[in-house]
Amino acid sequence: MAGATAKAPTRNGGKDFEYRARNAQGRIVRGSFDLPNESAVATRLIGMGLSPVSISEKAGGTGFNREISLGFLSKGIKTTDLAVATRQLATMTNSGLALLRAVSVVGDQTENDKLRELLQDVARDIEIGNSFSDSLAKHKEIPLIMVSMLRAGEAGGFLDIALAAVATTFEKEAKLKATIKSAMTYPAAVLGIAVIAVIAMLLFIVPVFKKMFEGFGKSLPLPTQILVTISDNMIWLLPTGIVLIVALSSLWRAKKDTEGVRRVVHPLLLKVPIFGPLMGKVAISRFARNLANMTQAGVPLLRALQIVGQASGNWVIEQTALRVAESVRLGGSMAEPLAEEKIFPAMVVQMVAVGEESGSVDVMLGKVADFYDDEIEATSAALTSLIEPLLICVLGVVVGGMVVALYMPIFSIASAVH
Repeated sequence: MAGATAKAPTRNGGKDFEYRARNAQGRIVRGSFDLPNESAVATRLIGMGLSPVSISEKAGGTGFNREISLGFLSKGIKTTDLAVATRQLATMTNSGLALLRAVSVVGDQTENDKLRELLQDVARDIEIGNSFSDSLAKHKEIPLIMVSMLRAGEAGGFLDIALAAVATTFEKEAKLKATIKSAMTYPAAVLGIAVIAVIAMLLFIVPVFKKMFEGFGKSLPLPTQILVTISDNMIWLLPTGIVLIVALSSLWRAKKDTEGVRRVVHPLLLKVPIFGPLMGKVAISRFARNLANMTQAGVPLLRALQIVGQASGNWVIEQTALRVAESVRLGGSMAEPLAEEKIFPAMVVQMVAVGEESGSVDVMLGKVADFYDDEIEATSAALTSLIEPLLICVLGVVVGGMVVALYMPIFSIASAVH
């Protein structure tokens, strides 16, 4: 019970100690504990297989010594961070290292501050007798799919295999996100440049032409008049636009995960030209990959179907997964409900059906995921090649159209003179 007594002061009266200690390989590791005194910290470190080098109490939490944390600037836990950490844990536990020590070492070595604190909390929970999966489940940053796979691994006595499966899942997910991000970076950059160019012209160039037009004594062409009117009102249009964008972005972040919004928006997104098919392939890849990894890790099929639906990131896939789970629960097949959904191509349905007949659904789902990963890469590359000239044309039309509109009065005067 000593560990429980040590953990209690974490929020009530415990002191924050920083430590430097040497691990079994002779390397220095750093970290911090919330414990009553230095002796308790030393005891904790020795119990973790570390040799204390220095222990010091952190400075007080007031005045200039208080740590300032800005939520919107703080670094979160990325999929790549979880992938690296779980891969390290899998390697260490497979080599025979005790779980508590493995978690502590990985927590001390990770560069992500939030993940370091999370793993240190998990290590304290494990030390007082809690299971690894239950300790992780307390933290909302940990995906449910990871908790479920590790819980199955703990129950079946193959935690190292479950950790390796989780690491593979996160590595594939990180690669998928990187592919999509790479495809979207160029269009976003070009659109950003276009918006900045238009705003700059309205703020600085149009007013110069307006002063020149005032001496003409003639009415301006409609396109020119529209530009001048917008430029005159930029003093309130620009701030209003910024406020609206921020407000709508905040509203979207607050409501995007609600059932009502997902039910309406997600089916529409799948129908968007060009990008809709890509989003559908991403959702199918996640569904197949996660379901394959979870069933291989020993998670019961019904439970796995519920979780992979949520992890797919798409409401349509989630509802389909629930229908598949209900079919399996009633003794039916997985392929029949999938065949009723347009988002799942016949190839996917047939491969799942063959997997059910041969008892190798997880293998077939893994092949489906591999196929769609390749499809996503090819589609992303094609989209980049297609969008690049289109965006350049749009940018040319917008900026060029504004320039033509500004010179239209000059052209009309020149034609009148001739």
